[in-house]
Amino acid sequence: MPSQNALTDRTLVISGGSRGIGLAIATAAAKYGANVVLLAKTGEPHPRLQGTVHTAVEGIQAAGGKAVAVVGDVRKEEDARRAVAVAVENFGGVDICVNNASAIALESTENLPAKKYDLMQEINSRGTFLLTQAALPHLRESENAHILTIAPPVNMNPYWLGAHPAYTLSKYGMSLLTLGFAAEFADAGIAANCLWPQTYIATAAVANMADGDSLLSSSRSPEIMADAAVEIFSQPSTKTTGNCFIDADVLIESGITDLSVYGGGDNPQLDLFLD
Repeated sequence: MPSQNALTDRTLVISGGSRGIGLAIATAAAKYGANVVLLAKTGEPHPRLQGTVHTAVEGIQAAGGKAVAVVGDVRKEEDARRAVAVAVENFGGVDICVNNASAIALESTENLPAKKYDLMQEINSRGTFLLTQAALPHLRESENAHILTIAPPVNMNPYWLGAHPAYTLSKYGMSLLTLGFAAEFADAGIAANCLWPQTYIATAAVANMADGDSLLSSSRSPEIMADAAVEIFSQPSTKTTGNCFIDADVLIESGITDLSVYGGGDNPQLDLFLD
């Protein structure tokens, strides 16, 4: 893993950072010295979801990190720009933009309400575009700028195309945007990569599935994604861009071969979009 001060004085803005993978990435980055700005909708306690953006910040600060909460909706241009403005006001810029916020609905085409379709496209693809766009002027000024999107490799296996086309479209939209950013901003030295878990991750999204209890027991902890993200952030942006990384592969390549510390049992459940 990187040195303990690998992210010192670097500022990270992340969407959907109040729980799960987003909070794990934010917390890990803060432990390595980063300043963190969390943009999330949950400003007040939710009956079915643990924590708020404020409790997330409190937890990071209690661990010795620096963090600021922004209550907002990544689908709204003004909220994305406000999160970046808060980062600039409090910490002087933005070095890392993490597109984590995502909505999931796995109903078939016949059964998926149009409202859910719109929600997925707006949070997943539109949100990725808006937060990245807002951060770009400041990423251009960073010495080691990274865009990281929690999105899968674009797997054109007909199974994944047909399993849940609307959700697949929204996630592949995030991936394609990010790979596009890598090409578009290569000359500016801004890295853009995707990161996807090899296995299910123990989050509220998994817990709320029909067989959530059994899936949780075969899911790894969010910390595996966090550790992989920190490893990516620590690499030179000019040499680490245009990739669709898998968390386990990133850690194994960095020298961490025992992934049992992240849980999931002997046969963790392989994640969506991976054959």
